[in-house]
Amino acid sequence: MGIVAGLDSAPDFTRIVVCDADTGAVLRQGYAPHPVEGPEGGGRPSDVDPQAWLLSLGEAAGGGLLEGVQAIGVSAQANAVVPLDHQGNTVRPAIVGGDKRSQVAAADLIDALGGREAWAQAVGCVPQAPQPVTKLRWLARTEPDAAARTAVLMQAHDWLVWQLLGRPARRTTDRGGASGTGYWSPATGGYRPDLVELALGHQAMLPEVIGPADAAGTTPEGLLISAGTGETMAAAFGLGIGLGDAVVSLGASGSVMAVHPEALVDQSGMITSLADATGMHLPVVTTLNAVRALRGTAELLGLPDLESLSDLAMKSTPGAHGLVLLPYLEGERTPNLPHTAGTLAGLRRESMKPEHLARASFEGMLCGLADALDVLRGRGVDVRRVFLLGAAAELPAVQAAAPALFGAQVVVPQPADYTAIGAARQAAWALGVSRGTLDPRTPPAWQGAVAKVLEPGEELAVGQAVRQQYVSVREQTHPGALRA
Repeated sequence: MGIVAGLDSAPDFTRIVVCDADTGAVLRQGYAPHPVEGPEGGGRPSDVDPQAWLLSLGEAAGGGLLEGVQAIGVSAQANAVVPLDHQGNTVRPAIVGGDKRSQVAAADLIDALGGREAWAQAVGCVPQAPQPVTKLRWLARTEPDAAARTAVLMQAHDWLVWQLLGRPARRTTDRGGASGTGYWSPATGGYRPDLVELALGHQAMLPEVIGPADAAGTTPEGLLISAGTGETMAAAFGLGIGLGDAVVSLGASGSVMAVHPEALVDQSGMITSLADATGMHLPVVTTLNAVRALRGTAELLGLPDLESLSDLAMKSTPGAHGLVLLPYLEGERTPNLPHTAGTLAGLRRESMKPEHLARASFEGMLCGLADALDVLRGRGVDVRRVFLLGAAAELPAVQAAAPALFGAQVVVPQPADYTAIGAARQAAWALGVSRGTLDPRTPPAWQGAVAKVLEPGEELAVGQAVRQQYVSVREQTHPGALRA
């Protein structure tokens, strides 16, 4: 069918992959950092001129990278708000990332609509600081002039698609991107303009939500641009996950998402109901503590890195001689215990050894993520296979314990640009549909991720006993915290 490209505009860089449209084989790739200066004292900026994304895109596509490409898909960082005036010019820099400035605004919005349950019913999630709806509330409160001039709202991937198409009158987005805004309902498939007004103080134009296999348009040069989507949805599409699959991401914090045929309304607010890039849904549960619990333990034990912590943990045995770590070092979101601290239980003379603490840190992290998996399972989400992502997924102590603690087959994909690959797969789908060679309900069947597959096997009973030991300590320390 030809060749297609996928673009991943991440917070710090742009990556482009060019793929065979039939198989998904990566033919060539480009990369460029964003030309953005960080704030004083380091860290990522919360305000970014979106032109930086275009400059980075142009650099990543240099050297004829896109020569012969027939369609391109765009994925971009989640939760970036680009406020535009009536002429389509930015009224201020884009507001990006997990912006802590808007934490008070999140609490304001929850109260303004009548509580967490009201938000869950309305849009499938409870406002949090990073979400676009919360950033609009912050904008209205702290920069009222900019808020008053805001006539059009776009997210990063919407804005990039619009720019690539030459800024047409029609502005588009997809279900995946829209589902993260806090003003679009995955359950109804429609916007809630009243929530935009609640946050911003007035109505604003919103992009048209087009279908997963639809094209946003064609450039004057004849390059087809697909719908685009958010980074989470593109990564899931690039991995090729489907019903029965969950993805556990091991960052400093953790997240668990799974494919489900319908939107979930979770009154507790633990589940964020997102849409995916195929027409299905991606319920997500996050934890505040994943790899940060490992790093904290390594520092406590005077170890130089996580590999050393893993080696030490492998000298212990499942259950860590009764040592249990509740890894709530930053408070916790699942369960909702924002002001709590971590707990180390089961201290006995024989368990007070470095290797047992190392083992308990891995088991505590994975059991915390298993709690998040159980939140989804408790709502009828089928989980038969768990994809484990992040650098920590390569650690032997993680791979040894995860299948039995999760009670499922664990798949550890080789590192690859899955977000960009997912965007390219979407481009191939839109191209095939436009030519009549692909069904708009069935995405192209690309080769799956190369991966290591781990089975619970004979360790399942031992793992479930360790899990029960963890649950008992959690229930004794925080009774009923995980009940919806």
